[in-house]
Amino acid sequence: MSDYQRPIRVGMVGGGRDAFIGAVHRMAASLDGSMCLVAGALSSTPERSLASARDLGLDEERSYSSWEEMITKEASRPANDRIEAVVIVTPNHVHFAVAKAALEAGFHVICDKPLVMNEAEADELVAIQARTGLVFAVTYNYTGYPMIKQARHLVRNGAIGTVRKIIVEYNQGWLATPLEKTGQKQADWRTDPSRAGMGGAMGDIGSHAENLVAYVTGLGITEFSSDVTTHVEGRALDDDASVLLRFENGARGILTASQICTGCQNDLRLRVWGTAGGLAWHQESPNRLVQNSIDGPEQIHHRADGSLCDASLAGTRLPGGHPEAFIEAFANIYRSAASAIRAGRDDGEAFDYPTVRDGARGVKFISAVVSNSGTGWSLFQEGV
Repeated sequence: MSDYQRPIRVGMVGGGRDAFIGAVHRMAASLDGSMCLVAGALSSTPERSLASARDLGLDEERSYSSWEEMITKEASRPANDRIEAVVIVTPNHVHFAVAKAALEAGFHVICDKPLVMNEAEADELVAIQARTGLVFAVTYNYTGYPMIKQARHLVRNGAIGTVRKIIVEYNQGWLATPLEKTGQKQADWRTDPSRAGMGGAMGDIGSHAENLVAYVTGLGITEFSSDVTTHVEGRALDDDASVLLRFENGARGILTASQICTGCQNDLRLRVWGTAGGLAWHQESPNRLVQNSIDGPEQIHHRADGSLCDASLAGTRLPGGHPEAFIEAFANIYRSAASAIRAGRDDGEAFDYPTVRDGARGVKFISAVVSNSGTGWSLFQEGV
């Protein structure tokens, strides 16, 4: 195996026993052989970390009791043996300290979203990454879907004309009741401001919706008007948000992010209309993209169709009719980040992955939407 094909050695922080997203990241990272998990600080206690490491078959010598120990000891190992990147899959309040320490120790970073808890932390990570030049990928996994890449290609190449209207909605129902009061792990931390940050549904899934719009259309938000609500009595964070958007080219949009839509599972939808046509994509039917034309019939693009753009085809593993979805989309981000690490170049545009700057913009959007809820129209300045 050539050095270029060699798996990137990674250490994971978080993602131990009973952690949903950690298992997803591990499967995605290993799917193409682009990365290999060799170390970890997998839980908040040494005992649970070791138990999780044993579950995964990790060398006990590289099962660390804390992320600080992992970074320190891995940095002292020979260059051809130490980890090359740190994967962060903890609750949100841990992201900043781990990412900062990893970058300063010379490790690349792959971090779950939202990036950090507040704008100051986001700005600091952007500055550290710029200074070090290390690769920093944020796992907005929906950008990894082949048909989202096709949608981006069509919009960016004028297939639907000038964008006028964008509607993105992310509807879930899993928090329609006070699930956090039952001790359910995911609900417990995602509804806790000290661990999740200032955004509930807005931070958890609204950040995905904002990123999806930016990725597909390339348009920046200039103004917004938000209505952020908590419907479940006693809940400390929002569970429902609606945002009106104005974009830099004059287009208008609507973003909704809700976790109290009873009966909905992972209902993420994106619709974009331009002067010459429109596009529609639904995450629960991710292998097809609907395109409408102002003067022609509806067209349905299917994943793996030979007529699709290069980026869409590159993100496809199976022949058409064999569904690909959530984990494969994550894997596309890992594969892209691995390519950037091998090239020694943090370039999300060239290698097609969300960067720390995308993550920082998302944090600023969450903060602005929650802070200005109910105050009318506000300016949005990315500042990244």
